[in-house]
Amino acid sequence: MTNGSVRWAFNFAKWNPSYSDMLLAFSCVQAEEKDRLARFDVKSSLIGRLMMRKFVSESVGEKYNEVSFIRDDKEKPLLKRKENMPTVNFNVSHQGHYTVLAGEAHDIGLGVDVMKLEYTGGKSLSEFFRLMTKHFSLEEWKTIREFDGEKQQITMFCRLWCLKESYVKAIGVGITINTKRLSKDYIVKDTELYVRGEKLDWVFEEMLLDDDHCVAVALNRNRNYSDTF
Repeated sequence: MTNGSVRWAFNFAKWNPSYSDMLLAFSCVQAEEKDRLARFDVKSSLIGRLMMRKFVSESVGEKYNEVSFIRDDKEKPLLKRKENMPTVNFNVSHQGHYTVLAGEAHDIGLGVDVMKLEYTGGKSLSEFFRLMTKHFSLEEWKTIREFDGEKQQITMFCRLWCLKESYVKAIGVGITINTKRLSKDYIVKDTELYVRGEKLDWVFEEMLLDDDHCVAVALNRNRNYSDTF
C-alpha cells in the first residue's frame, strides 16, 4: 500500500479453486453477505468480498476475521467502524475476467469500474449506438466515431462508459443518473468531468489490465456532491 492507496485486480477466470478452497473462502465472508453472492457470479463476487476484507484489515490494523461490513441506504458496502478506527473508503467492480478494488485510507469520494472491451448485444453496432445516443454527449459521440474500425469504436465506447460508471458509483446513485449530462474530455492524457457544461473537481485514473479489459477510478475529496443532479 502506497500513501494509503491501493488498486488491485484479480483474474478470477484463471482461478480454479478446489472444494476445500471454496469452503475456506466462504468461511471468511459474513453470513448476510453469503446470501447476496447467490445473486451474482459466485467466483467474481466472492473475490470482491475477500479483497474488501484484506484491504480493510491492512489499512486499519484490524484482524482479518474481525473485519465487519454494513451497507448504506443505497446498498453500498461500508466498514463497520469501531471507536477510534480510521476512515477508509473502497469500491469493487467485476466484469469479464476480472474483479477490481480501489481503496483509499482517507475520507474521499471513490468509485471504480471494470469493463471488457467488447460488444455482444446481437444488434448491429450502428443500431446499438443509435439506442445508446442519449447516454453520451455530442462531443463524446464524435470521439467514438472518429475511429474507422468497429473494434476501435467499441473500445472507446467502453472506456467512456467505464469512466461514467466509476463516477456514478462514487456518488452512489447508479443508473438513475442521466449519463448524457456527464461529459468526459480527452481521456488520453487528462480526463475532466463536465456536468451541464460545468467542470467538476474530480480526478480520474484509467488503466488497461490487458488488451481486453479497462478500469476507471473516480476520486473526489469534496464529499458534498450529492446534489449535483
